[in-house]
Amino acid sequence: MTAKTKNSILLFILIITKVTAQSESLTSSPYSLYGLGVINQTSIGKVNAMGYSGIGMKSVGYINNLNPASYALIPQNNFLYDLGGKAEINTYANKFNSEKNTSFNFSNLAFAFHITEKMGAGVTLIPYSHVGYSLVGLETNIEGSTETVKTNAQGTGALNDLSFNFGYSPFSNFRIGLNAAVLFGNIEEEESFSLNTSSFLLNEQTSYSGIQLGIATQFDITDDISLGGILKLPSTLNGSLSRSIYKTLDYNSTTVEENIEGNADDFELPLHFGVGFSATLFDKNLLFNVDYQKRYWGKTGQNDHIGEYTDQNIYALGLEYANKSRNTKYFQRIAYRAGFNFDDGYLSVNNNKINSYSITAGLGLPLSARNSSALNISYSYGQKGQINNILIQENYHLITINLSLQDFWFVKRLVK
Repeated sequence: MTAKTKNSILLFILIITKVTAQSESLTSSPYSLYGLGVINQTSIGKVNAMGYSGIGMKSVGYINNLNPASYALIPQNNFLYDLGGKAEINTYANKFNSEKNTSFNFSNLAFAFHITEKMGAGVTLIPYSHVGYSLVGLETNIEGSTETVKTNAQGTGALNDLSFNFGYSPFSNFRIGLNAAVLFGNIEEEESFSLNTSSFLLNEQTSYSGIQLGIATQFDITDDISLGGILKLPSTLNGSLSRSIYKTLDYNSTTVEENIEGNADDFELPLHFGVGFSATLFDKNLLFNVDYQKRYWGKTGQNDHIGEYTDQNIYALGLEYANKSRNTKYFQRIAYRAGFNFDDGYLSVNNNKINSYSITAGLGLPLSARNSSALNISYSYGQKGQINNILIQENYHLITINLSLQDFWFVKRLVK
């Protein structure tokens, strides 16, 4: 193993340690109250600006983590990196009021490399879900009394997705891929009740861990048209619970329990499949993607407080215009992207599914005239939920910045 390889792996491990240590309370969505929290889009790089589509898309000088089969196309002596972050402005509204929140977050870390002429592999680290809600000052009347109990509740935490991807091309127009995702993280929830001079505080930290396996394919109908498919198998995230309970009576505090291990329900991940179509048009200057994904949450039989899990359908459309000629003028090498994504949701509350949509756009700013290195900037406007009964509508503006680098390894320099 070369020194360069060792340094890259060490850097990756250090960033993983820092990211998993800091990925707490990086959202404030009220919908993070349910289950594992808000489940994130898992695309990286330029795909963020293309409606999060790309299952059928061939990738040569960049990482396409939506389909591990595409890793087989990584060119010889290539080592690819992708590091991203995002900023989000959210507005939450119900029938009575609204509020805004701004959050900043790590979005992904990935690298991929060529193994042989027909093989490629890589690793990605992506936040799988975020929890970050706060409910303050909820009052409940005591039956037969004029007194009320005040309740406060808050939750923080995150789950991370560390994926190992492998692609192999047995034939020139056909590729297969394997994926193993290790999901892990903690969710901490705190609930307090107060009545006059007495109070009760419950703190629970739930840890989840598990592995989800997947397979994928890509097939080139022609040089310009490709189809892709992914399948992720059902999986169980094992849960463990640590609980602490404190109470206060007439200003005297007492510890009832502290860091007591308890039982936590395991969380079931559903069968997930997706198909994608990708085509290049107009002398390969225009890239067009269409994806469909389905997740069978209803088969997991899970319920959550006032909601239940239902089957989820996701539709995505993406476009990219990029001048493929080797033009030396910088502005003529900029890539322009746009897309649309609709998700009918996986959670139903009072028989209302929490659906969402997003409109995306972005630029790929070249960093080199010799390779595909680029600064990928994407913007997304989206809406989730609806103002109906107890439901809340969430509107958001999301900016994602990805540094996507293409490096060449083990290439001998010419000595003049």
